[in-house]
Parts: sequence; structure tokens; C-alpha cells
Amino acid sequence: MDPLEVMLNLKQVIPYYQPVISADTQLIAGYEVLPLFQEENGNLKQLDWFFDDGSIPGDFHLELNNDVQQKALHTFMESDQSMNLIFYYNARLLMKDDGESLLTLLQSSAEKGLDLHKIIIEIKEASITEQSNDLRKLIKYMKTLGIRIAIDVEQRNASLERLVQLEPNIVKVDAGFLEDDLLPQLYGDVHHSLSMLSRKIGAALLFKGITTYNQLNYAWRHGGHYYQGSYLKQPEANFVAADCSQEKIKADFQRFVLFERKKMKAQLELTNWINEQFKAMLPSVKPESSYDEIILKIGEACTSFAFRVYICNEEGIQLSSNAEKNTEGEWGLQYEGKNKNWSWRPYFFENVMRMNVEKKGLLSDLYTDIERDERIRTYSFPISDILYVFLDIPYAYLYEQEGLL
Repeated sequence: MDPLEVMLNLKQVIPYYQPVISADTQLIAGYEVLPLFQEENGNLKQLDWFFDDGSIPGDFHLELNNDVQQKALHTFMESDQSMNLIFYYNARLLMKDDGESLLTLLQSSAEKGLDLHKIIIEIKEASITEQSNDLRKLIKYMKTLGIRIAIDVEQRNASLERLVQLEPNIVKVDAGFLEDDLLPQLYGDVHHSLSMLSRKIGAALLFKGITTYNQLNYAWRHGGHYYQGSYLKQPEANFVAADCSQEKIKADFQRFVLFERKKMKAQLELTNWINEQFKAMLPSVKPESSYDEIILKIGEACTSFAFRVYICNEEGIQLSSNAEKNTEGEWGLQYEGKNKNWSWRPYFFENVMRMNVEKKGLLSDLYTDIERDERIRTYSFPISDILYVFLDIPYAYLYEQEGLL
């Protein structure tokens, strides 16, 4: 479609409203405004390309933006304004006139009764290439007016530092990359980090592009406060009932919870089973045995579910070698592990404290072992007040046990 055709036929540009649903109530919390072009035959074409095309004059962008926003605000102000309204803005376009076009429109509407606390301006993180300090000042000013800010993050090149600087109210990420219902763990770790960062800066996490059940489950498991996508509700030309997807989401949530309970039960059962193995085995370990003799004995006793064993003290210093099982199932020592310091690992001291207080072992979350390049879990157990044994459990064993992946 020719950009000039769009500009000469602004009457055919109409706002559609993509619902954003809140996890806590399963009700629509707001709508993102999507500009569509209605052809003479009634067909609708998306216009997101228009705003991302740098060859189109900025004045065209501003005029089309202003037209769509005016239409959407008119419809919104005729409603009860109980929802939120989200407008997308390219950062470069926003800074073209220091936000004057947007602020003039919003403040004019506020004089007619618009609640600015219901307005959210969404900016793509990737479009913030320069003048970020000026953008930060503009965002800060908009916040003083009650306007909220959402930053749409692209996973592969997101700047966490930029998120911290801009302090958005909402961090938006895309679940649409999960093609064919695949759930790559690497992205899971990225989104877990974003979830933690969002919590630290007081922002809510919004997942867009949810088109399948598995994608909703992924968003739910990775801290999504808000959800958006065709699996939940397609964009409409009008606002829809707030509870239009509530029953569906409630049913899905119940299945999610049931599955997570099964996982937690499986992990607890494995932890308790290994605890019992250790309690039965440790009395047979001679006090005068060296650390390397101890880990070899433990490895042979745990050969059905472990491939590596080592001992650390409370400071994270590895006192033993690594006892490792080869492909023939035989255990041997790898001496290079001795004296390494593992205190830098996340949750190391927290887990040590828990083992000291609870007097039992702990099972880690899934993570990638650098040497084997596979997903594993680590089981840790206190063999004294200052010594802790660590067993690495391979992916093959976890795969065979329901609920451990």
C-alpha cells in the first residue's frame, strides 16, 4: 500500500482495540489501539508498517498518529473510562516535536474529562537509539501528568540498563516467538530476568502475541501480569465485555496450577528419596576417609541418578575433586575441580543457610551445565555443619521422571 494513499484517505483509517487481560482478575484491563485501513471492498489492512518505515516523512507519521488517537479518544471518552487505553509511539517520532503533538491532544482531552491516569504510551525499546536522556526527561514529565509508560522489549537485543533508566510502568515482551509451541529454555531465563527486573523497578510484565494455550502457560509461568493475543481475544472495532475471556482463562489457570502441583510433588518426592538414601549411606563412610574417597563412595551409591559429585565448604570452596561417571558407568576423579570457589553462584549462601536450618538436602531448578551443554539439576546435602555434597543429575534421568523438567 502506498503511504500517500493512506494520507489522502484518513477517513478510511479506523482504530481497532486489542484487549489486554489482567492475570489477577482475568478481566480486560485495557485496550491497545491498532490503526487499520479499510479498503473500499471492506477489507482491513494493518498499518504498523507505516510507523516503522523511516522513509515516510515524519509529518505523515505525526498526522496519522494524531488522527487515530483523536478517533480512539472520542470513543473512549464516551465509555465509562474504567479501562486503560494504550497508544503506540515510535521513540524517534515522539522526540521529533518533544512530545508536543501528543501532549497537546491529551491535555485538550483532559480538559473535556479524560482521566490521564488511564492513558498508557507504549514505546519500542529498539526505537530508542539516541537522545535517550531527553526521552527520559519527557517520560518523567508525562508521568507527573498521570500518563503511564510501557516499553516493548525485543528479547535478542534488549538493554536492561535502558529499562532501569526509563523506569516504565509496564515491560512488554513477545510470546509470539514460540513457534510450533516450542518453549526454548533460553528465552525462559531471559524472561525470568525481565520479570525480576520489572519487580525491582515496580513495573508489570505484559506478554503480547499469545496465540496458543502453551504460550499463555509460558506467560503465566514467567511472571506475566497482563496478557494480549488472539488466543484470548481478537481486536475489535468496539470495546467488548470485560469478562469476555474470563471463564476460558480461569479454566486454563486451573490446569496450570494442577500441573505445577504435580511438578512440585515430583520434585519433593525426589528430594525426600535422595535424603533417605544419604541417611542410610553416610553412617558407612569412615571418618578418616579423604574427601575424594567420600565422593567416590557417594557416586557409586547414587550411580542410577547422578553423574558428578563434589564437596564444598560453607565458603563455597571445593575441597574435593570431581567424581564423574563415564559412558561405561564407571566412576573416576577429575582433579582440576579442587579448590575452585563457587560462592559466586546465585543462591549459594541462601541454600547453605537453608540446609543448615532444615537439616536436609535441596534440589535446584533446571539450568544448563557448561561442560556438558545440557539441562541438569543439582542436589545438595549437608554432611556436616560446614561441609556440603553436591550431586549433578543428568537430563536423561530427569526426562524419564514425570514432573522433573
